Amino acid sequence: MSNTTLNLTAPAHSGPPPWYEYPECAVAPYGFIFYYGVKVLNLAVGTPCNILVMWQIAGRKADASTSDIFIFNLAVLDAYFCLMTPIEMVNRLLLGSSKLWKFQRFAYGVKDFAPAFLVCICVDRYMAVIHPVLFTQIRDKKIRIGISAVAWGIILGYGLTKSLIKVMSATKISSGVILTTFVIMVFCNISVIWALRRSVMGKEEMHPVKKKAFRMVLVILGIIVFNYLPPVAILPFSSYFTFMEYRCQVSTSVFAIMDLSSSIEPLLYISKMDFSKARCCRRKSAETDVQV
Repeated sequence: MSNTTLNLTAPAHSGPPPWYEYPECAVAPYGFIFYYGVKVLNLAVGTPCNILVMWQIAGRKADASTSDIFIFNLAVLDAYFCLMTPIEMVNRLLLGSSKLWKFQRFAYGVKDFAPAFLVCICVDRYMAVIHPVLFTQIRDKKIRIGISAVAWGIILGYGLTKSLIKVMSATKISSGVILTTFVIMVFCNISVIWALRRSVMGKEEMHPVKKKAFRMVLVILGIIVFNYLPPVAILPFSSYFTFMEYRCQVSTSVFAIMDLSSSIEPLLYISKMDFSKARCCRRKSAETDVQV
């Protein structure tokens, strides 16, 4: 979420509550209530779910998906963002430390680029379905580790930049990243859905493996639209809102919806997790699941 430096020097008994970014927001608290509700939800639900995803992927061996490396890195990023919630709330409500605020801006910068790993997952599934011959030639895990390393370099570089300079100067960059990644993810997922649908035309029933892939890609597309369409659709029209409407209601709510992905993404993965293959059970299955 894009934020500006807070003025937390006012005493607790006067002025707006300290979680407001501007005095004008005192008359419109609902956006901030929703925002902090999402933050608490991410801490309570997103943190353990992302840790469970990391634990489960770390225990996978023979039946691991090519996308698991990207999913693991996304879970690490989301878990870190969720764990920053107590620090942010204490700093906003009690401390008002400029040094801690830099850590908050860094966390927001990291989250701004979280869609990079979603793009990697979508492109990986796109190549597997649309270009299977080429995909078999680039299944090497080292390639995905290298791509993840490059993604982390960009993410950390942007996070450091956002933590050290004025936040507003990075807003256009984050908006451009969200728009670009949204277009790529939608294209990849629609292409996969279209290809899977065409593969069963004239047949009575879709193959179970393809049906599972189809449903999962469809769910991911829904999450992409739900979490990332609002900022893509609204941010370009920020000039049409009043200062109070945009800063106190619209941007706060839109970025809260995007932050909610830190809980929705691991919940999606867990919902299709086969616990019989988890490390604690030590059971092997002859079937190979398609993991998206």
